[in-house]
Parts: sequence; C-alpha cells; structure tokens
Amino acid sequence: MIRSMTAFARRDAQGDWGALTCEIRTVNHRYLEPSFRLPDALRELESRFREQLRAGLRRGKADVALRFQSTETSPRLEIDQAMARAVNEAANHINRILDNPAHVGALDVLRWPGVLASPEQDYSGARTAAVELFEQTMAELVSAREREGERLRPLFEERLATMGTLVSEVRALMPTLLKAQSETIANRFKQAKVELDPDRLAQEMVLLAQKSDVAEELDRLDAHIAEVTRVLESDDGIGRKLDFLMQELNREANTLSSKSIDARVTRAAVDLKVLIEQIREQVQNIE
Repeated sequence: MIRSMTAFARRDAQGDWGALTCEIRTVNHRYLEPSFRLPDALRELESRFREQLRAGLRRGKADVALRFQSTETSPRLEIDQAMARAVNEAANHINRILDNPAHVGALDVLRWPGVLASPEQDYSGARTAAVELFEQTMAELVSAREREGERLRPLFEERLATMGTLVSEVRALMPTLLKAQSETIANRFKQAKVELDPDRLAQEMVLLAQKSDVAEELDRLDAHIAEVTRVLESDDGIGRKLDFLMQELNREANTLSSKSIDARVTRAAVDLKVLIEQIREQVQNIE
C-alpha cells in the first residue's frame, strides 16, 4: 500500500456542550513529528491523541488543531459567604484594636483568597465528543494519504517498466558489443603487424571482456526493480525501503555507465539514472 505523507483532514461536531472542529495537516518528514494545539479545557486529551497518532501514522510532520466553542458564554463566579463575613469581621476587629476608622470595602474582601471562586465547568460531554471526532478525522486523514499515494502508483509502474526494458535491451546488446570489441582489437594488432603470442592475446581478451562485462550489474538492476515492485504491494511503511532501493539502483546505473563500451549502453545508463531520480523525488513523500 502506497501512502503519501501529504494530506489534510477536517471534521466538525456539535452538541449541547458546544461546537468542535478538528484539523490534521501532514507533510513529509524523515520521522513522525506531531504537534498539537488544543484548548485548555481539553488539554488533558493530548497524550491520548498522541498515542492514536502514532498508531495510525509512521512518518510525517503532523499538525493537529482542535478548536472548542463552549455553550457557556459568560463565566460564573461564586462567593464563599462564610469566608467573606469572617474576613470582614477580622478586618473590623483589627480596626477597633488600632482605633482606625477606616472602612473595609467590598473589593478588599473579594481580593482575599478563597472568598471568590469560579466553579469548575463540566466538559465531560465535550471531551467524549472530542475523542470520537479525533478518531474520525484520523480515519479521514489516513484515507486521504492512501488515495494520494495510490495516484503515484502509475508513475512508479510506468518508470519501472521502462527501466526493465532498458536493462533487457542492454543485456541483448552485450554479446554483440563484446564480440565486436574483440574483433576490433585483433584487427588493430594485425594492421600494426605486431606479433603476439596467441595465449597472451587470449588472456588479454579475457581481461578486457571481464572489465567490460556488465552482466552482474544488469542482474542487480533486474533484482532491484523486482524488489521495488514487491515493496509497493507491502502494507508496511515503505518509504525508507524505497529510498534505499533507489540508492542501490542508482549505484548500479553508475557502474553500468562507467563500464560502457558503446554509446548505446551509455545512453541506456543515463536514461536509467533519469528514471531513478524521477522515482526518488516522489519516494521522498511516501510514508
């Protein structure tokens, strides 16, 4: 399964508790790097969301934003009347002891710790809805990443098929090229009228053929192409595997180019490197 690391998902929910909006945006990154923006009322859910994110995604930079509009439009304040009376009586008592005519104002009493309090609001309904909303948004995000990844499949398959064709063409061409090279070298010696020991000439031809033989590189290219095709069908995170295989393919294409004894082989090696680079650019965005 090909999954892109670039995707966006958004879901909304409403209830008696208010309104929620969850957005998750992901882009490519070497590792999984989540960041959260949650309202204070739902901050305690971050660790749970982080675990769910790790369970659903393997790589990518993920920005999660959760917005909450509560139905509680105005804050409520509660006064501890017993505490207020006690503070007022204590202040007046001190004034009498000190023969101080100053009067204790209401604001002075309210400033005393414990007199004024804001009752804790019940956000349990919003928290339950937020958990469900995050799960839905995650499911939508994963589906979007899969759809985006599957759009890349034809690109990969087309280029892999072309690479396989180039390898086959070079393989079919090599026997003719090696034979022609041997004949060319032998003719040059004849034209130069140089007497060589037949055994020594045979040895030199073998060494030259070994230096020019690219059968091993062609076999590795075929093997790597087949492995890339297999990996594309895997359900695991395939981005890093594909990146490694692109490096191996590029290495074999470079070796093929360095051993080239014909312009046609050189062109095939260059075409291979171009195709590999085109795939590699897209692989950088694969999970």
